[in-house]
Formats: sequence, C-alpha cells, structure tokens
Amino acid sequence: MARFDTSGLDELIRDMERMGKSSGKVAEAMVQAAVVEIQAAWKESADANGLRDTGAMIDSITYGKSPTNLGTALANDVYPQGKDGKGVRNAEKAFILNYGKNNFPATYWVDDADAAAEPRIMSTLLDMWGSFLESGKVPSVPAASGGAGGGISKRTK
Repeated sequence: MARFDTSGLDELIRDMERMGKSSGKVAEAMVQAAVVEIQAAWKESADANGLRDTGAMIDSITYGKSPTNLGTALANDVYPQGKDGKGVRNAEKAFILNYGKNNFPATYWVDDADAAAEPRIMSTLLDMWGSFLESGKVPSVPAASGGAGGGISKRTK
C-alpha cells in the first residue's frame, strides 16, 4: 500500500491561506499600479501629439483613489476629469481630440497611450506578483516607469 507523508503540508496550507487573504490586497495594489502607468502614458501621449493648449485637459487626467469591486473584477477608470475654465468637460475634449470631428482630424492619442502603457504595465505587474510570492507581503504601488516619451509616437493617419 502507498504511504502518504504529510510532513510540511500544514506549512503549505498556512502559506496558501495567507496568500488567499492577502491576494485581494495584492490585486488592489496591482490595479493601482496599472492606473499609475496609464495616467503617465496618457499625459505623455497628449504632449507628444501637441495637444497642450492651456494644459487643463492634460492636467486633469487622473484616477480614483482605490479600485472599484465589480463582483468578479477590480476596476479603476483613468480619464480627464472636471471642466476647464469655460465649462467644457475635459473628457469631452479628450474624446474629440482622440476620434476627431468634422473639422478636426483624429489623433488617436489615447490608443497610442494605451498601446505604450501595456508593456510597462505587464512588467510592473509581473514584478509586483513576483515580489509578493517571494516575500508574502503586499507590494507598494511603484511610481510610473515611463519617462520622456515612454515609447509614444505621433500616429500619422
């Protein structure tokens, strides 16, 4: 008959329980890290596309303080918030600048920003998860890893 040795199993179960309790906090930290990267990419892309007039729209690009629980997922929106001095919503300006309108060509600056942010986000999230697995501690949200330009280039369509 086969023998089943349980040596170390109790420790493994405790580790798994600890991860289960902490994984929600890790997920929240990872969502926040992602929105930090997206915010930086949006601001870089808006500048790279020459969309700074007064700076009100770019300066208003922000996100919520904590992720929203959608039942099976966590989410946090990144977008230009508020209105400029004339009462025009910054999100509306961003939409028109991205998709264009009759007398204004599309720049697709948001699409460019999201594409530029993706590899930065993946790298950040993998680092955070690895850190959590090694230490068992919820990692802190790192600063945006982008920089001057961050891989964003003006689209010519």
